[in-house]
Amino acid sequence: MKWTIITIVAVLLVTALAYSAASSGVVVQTAAVRRDSVREFVDEQAQTRLPLTHLVTMPFDARIEAIALSEGAPVKKGQLVAQVVPVDLQLNTQDAEANIARLNASIKESGDKTVESTGLKQSLEYVASMQATVQAAEARVEAGLAKLDYANKNLRRIRALRETNSASEDQLNSAEVQQVQADVDYRQDQLVLKALQSMLAATVLVPTVVEQYMARKDLSVAVLENEKVQAEVKLKRDERDRTRGLMTSPVDGVVLERVETNERSVPAGTVLLKIGNVDELEVEADILSQDVVRVREGQAVEIYGPAVGAAGARGTVARIYPAGFTKVSSLGVEQQRVKVVVALAAGERERLQKTQDLGVGYRVRVRIFTAEKADALVVPRSAIFRGPDGRWQVYAERDGRARLVNIDVGLMNDERVEVSGGLADGELVVLAPESTLVDGTRVTPAAQK
Repeated sequence: MKWTIITIVAVLLVTALAYSAASSGVVVQTAAVRRDSVREFVDEQAQTRLPLTHLVTMPFDARIEAIALSEGAPVKKGQLVAQVVPVDLQLNTQDAEANIARLNASIKESGDKTVESTGLKQSLEYVASMQATVQAAEARVEAGLAKLDYANKNLRRIRALRETNSASEDQLNSAEVQQVQADVDYRQDQLVLKALQSMLAATVLVPTVVEQYMARKDLSVAVLENEKVQAEVKLKRDERDRTRGLMTSPVDGVVLERVETNERSVPAGTVLLKIGNVDELEVEADILSQDVVRVREGQAVEIYGPAVGAAGARGTVARIYPAGFTKVSSLGVEQQRVKVVVALAAGERERLQKTQDLGVGYRVRVRIFTAEKADALVVPRSAIFRGPDGRWQVYAERDGRARLVNIDVGLMNDERVEVSGGLADGELVVLAPESTLVDGTRVTPAAQK
């Protein structure tokens, strides 16, 4: 009898345990469908940047002095940040000024025609004197010709008288001498006339030569004037370079990078310093092209990550670039991305610079909120999954069993999903369901264990 009672008790215990196991089902983590706010967002890596980095470059080929400013040094607009060696610029200017002074002296010298004018007057007077001398010589030749004619006639007359003994031998000899003398004088006068005429021809050219020389001096003055204009242009360029050789900061800001340090010769266009205004700090993110279509200017942005601290920062979408670009991910996958610029909210920049010393090129993350509903039926994101037909599904706990339910979803983020159909407020859904879970499996919510 005793063993019969023991056997009955054991059977009852086993039966009770089996019933208890069958009735409790699989223990699962659940969450209630509830009404709450939901925000859809795009989350991506980003970095801080400045909208404009000002480059201080060499304006021309020259030798620069050593740059004392280092990275992070504050600068004011108009502050001298780099300069060409002053002695070089000063020597260039002095050389140009000396060249202009020399040209001015040459122009003055070439323009002075006092000596030439005097020579021209003297040559004109000499020509006039020679012309008078030639005229006198011509008159002398005419007189000599008349004297020769008279001597010839007188000789013929004396010879005729001598034939009749009307004239003496002495008279004939005298007439012959006079004729010879008159002939010699006439020939001499002709030679003198020709010589004077030759001299006159040469003398007449002297004023022309003087006038041509004066004209050439005028041409020399014109050439020197052109050279002076070129020298003045060079002086202006040297003076401009003297001003441009003093390179100043274009804005209030800090030195972001010092490219050149020591004194050396540098070609034109070489970047010496990079200066930026940290008060204009903003954030730039490369968003996937399939996500950026939901992004609009003015949308709220949450900026977070170690660089901005636990409190994070607020901002808004300021600009979306119109063109995308190809970027290779860390896994080697080519992705099409679009740059999106985020402006920090008022006061955030100053706060971050004080608390975090936030600078340019710092890595952060951005969460751009593209849509929002204040009162929506939501479930945790881990509760939903895709079914074989591509529809979203959940396991809902109904009457102690897991029921596979097709749902319609609206806004979605990494934490929660808006349910627009398929579930009711207050229902329990299974979180992260196991692959072994099937429709109709008896389940026990972990909170009810």
